[in-house]
Amino acid sequence: MSKRFKKLSENKLKNSDAIDKILSKVKSNCTTKFDESIDLSLQINNKQKKGEFNLRTVVNLPSGSGKKIKIAVVCEDSKQKDAKDAGADIVGGDDLIEKIKNGNINFEKLICTPSMMIKLSKLGKILGPKGLMPNPKLGTVNENIKKAISEAKLGQVELKNDKDGNVGLSIGKKSFSDEKIIKNFNAVMETLDREKSNNPLKKGDLIKSIFITSTMGISYKLKLTKNI
Repeated sequence: MSKRFKKLSENKLKNSDAIDKILSKVKSNCTTKFDESIDLSLQINNKQKKGEFNLRTVVNLPSGSGKKIKIAVVCEDSKQKDAKDAGADIVGGDDLIEKIKNGNINFEKLICTPSMMIKLSKLGKILGPKGLMPNPKLGTVNENIKKAISEAKLGQVELKNDKDGNVGLSIGKKSFSDEKIIKNFNAVMETLDREKSNNPLKKGDLIKSIFITSTMGISYKLKLTKNI
C-alpha cells in the first residue's frame, strides 16, 4: 500500500451517508495530477425465485460523463454524411463491417441502422464478448442516426450487471460541480427505479448496496433516501 493511499485511508467513514454529505470526502481524495472519475459500484439483487433478473439499459446523464468516446457507425451510403456531421469518428457500410470482421475494432461504441443490423448480426461472436453489439433497447440500433450519436456523446451510459449482480459506472469527474454529479446520480437512481417498476418478476429491493469512489481513491458506502 502506497503512502498516498495510506493517508487516504485515514479519511474512511464508519457509517454510510447520503451522496451530498459524502461527495466532498470523495473529491478530497483525488490527489493525483489527472482529473479523476467519480465512480459508482452497485450490487443488485439479481437472484429471483423464477430465475435471474438481468439489468441492461442506458441512462442519459444530464451533466454528461466527462469522457470522450470513439463512436463508429454502420449505415447506408445515404446516411453516412449525416453520421459524419453528427460527430461519428468512424463511418461506413459493408466496408466497415468487413474491417470489423477482420478484427479492426478501434472504437468504443458501435451504432447502426436497422437495415444494416441484419448484416452486422453475423459478427455476434466478435462484437458480443466486447459488449459492442448494437441493441435496439440501448438505442444503438436506430433509424435516427443523428440522435443516437448525439446521446452517446452527451453522456449516455450503459447499466449492465455481471453474473454476481455487480454494476459499475462513472457519473462525472472531480472537476464537475457537486450539483452536476448529484444530478447524474439522481438520473441513475431514477432509471433503476423505473427498470424495477417495469419488471413484474422483480420482488423486494433491487439495490443491495452502493458505493462511491474516485479513480484512485477509497470507497464510501452510500445511504439511499428511497428503497429501490
